[in-house]
Amino acid sequence: MKNLKPIVYGMAFLAAAGLTQCKGHEEKPATETTAKMDSVSITKSSFGKTAKGEAIDSYKLKNAKGMEVDVITYGGIITHLLAPDKDGKLADVVTGFNDIAQYEKPNPYFGALIGRYGNRIGKGKFTIDGQSYQLPTNDGPNALHGGPEGFHRVVWTAEEAKGGDVASLKLKYVAKDGEQGYPGNLTVFVTYTLNNANELSVVYEATTDKATIVNLTQHTYFNLTGDFNQTILDHEVVIDANEIVPVDATLIPTGKLEKVDGTAFDFRQAKKVGKDIEAKEDQLIKGKGYDHCWVLNNQGRGVRFAASAYDAKSGRLLEVFTDQPGIQFYTGNFLDGTLPQRNGGTYGHRTGFCLETQHYPDGPNQANFPNTVLKPGETYQTQTQFKFSVK
Repeated sequence: MKNLKPIVYGMAFLAAAGLTQCKGHEEKPATETTAKMDSVSITKSSFGKTAKGEAIDSYKLKNAKGMEVDVITYGGIITHLLAPDKDGKLADVVTGFNDIAQYEKPNPYFGALIGRYGNRIGKGKFTIDGQSYQLPTNDGPNALHGGPEGFHRVVWTAEEAKGGDVASLKLKYVAKDGEQGYPGNLTVFVTYTLNNANELSVVYEATTDKATIVNLTQHTYFNLTGDFNQTILDHEVVIDANEIVPVDATLIPTGKLEKVDGTAFDFRQAKKVGKDIEAKEDQLIKGKGYDHCWVLNNQGRGVRFAASAYDAKSGRLLEVFTDQPGIQFYTGNFLDGTLPQRNGGTYGHRTGFCLETQHYPDGPNQANFPNTVLKPGETYQTQTQFKFSVK
């Protein structure tokens, strides 16, 4: 797997950004501690305990403009993200729950880190160097998002870092050889960094002691209106991709790529999500809407623009930059009104969307797809940035 260069306040966040560790949090008896910085802050508090009795911490990253990002150590989940609208009013633009008990119940990966392998693997099977592996199948006949007990359901350790205008949280998890069927002891680091330009970066790093497959991503659902009683169908989306990865009836890639020209999947120019989502196209019918991986342009050129979403009413604009080859655009097709919102009500059909930067689904079984095998001595390293602004 090709090594990728870290961004200045990402994986090398202690050195390259001139940051220093915030020490002493574990030693303090108080339930809430704050690491003050020149213009940003990190606040640590308790988020309760899991059913197994594991203590879960919550970290609030806040910048000088008031933008806030809350991350819990269970699943590395982003529970809140407050972003300003065109009038400067802050609102939470991500789905989430109020307590750890709700996150432990079945849910569609709200805000979670996904691994070892994001997206689907056909029949849960793959082969490395002649050795076959069988994963748990948790999405019909296929394996999805690392399995039923993937990275979204484990407790990560956390380390804070501080610098003049950035706040960083570095999470760590060690997945054991054979965990969820995957080979190799995999050491994973994920660093969330918020700066004063309202940019949230997510940097991933992993090493292994045995050849394995890795495809990490972030599964936050956004609704830029800040009102989850509204759908995301009026959001204007751009995706810098000339092709998609078409899928079969079980949402596994066919192995071929298809041009977006003349189809409902053409988002090269800004288009409302709802404009073509009900089109009678084979791929839309299979996904019950948009639930596909787009083949991003300009691959091999490092971090570059991948996609954006804009809500005209609030003026909020989200831009996504990444070094990954693909992005899964999902429009909340399976949200069905059964999950509770934080402030009452429920999350209804298409009230949130995801932009998951990643390698293509079923990559280990598709010879012409980008490589997802990580071997001992190599480092999996990738980065994505979510930039918030208004217009």
